Amino acid sequence: MDRENGAASLKQRIRAGKVTREDVTRRLAELAFGKANDCVRLALEDDPNLGRLDLSLLSEVKRNDKGTVEIRLIDRLKALEQLAQVAGDDGGEMQQFLSALRGEEP
Repeated sequence: MDRENGAASLKQRIRAGKVTREDVTRRLAELAFGKANDCVRLALEDDPNLGRLDLSLLSEVKRNDKGTVEIRLIDRLKALEQLAQVAGDDGGEMQQFLSALRGEEP
């Protein structure tokens, strides 16, 4: 199944209220491990083709009158935490990993 058919199928399941655990896990993994290239392209290009950009990681965009652009992305650590919960991790190794990413003491 290609990406477009998969996205259409997911939209149908969402409308029908039949989102599966696999759908949630897949989406969280995409958010946790996705690339922000298209978000950067949005900020740098003069006339980006919005229909072709994957902006799912984008949380906020600000542009001031001087042309400065600020981009905020989703919190990947939160996405990883939720992914671990959905995947059924008991919290041990994953929590240690996430704490290390935050710079917290074990």
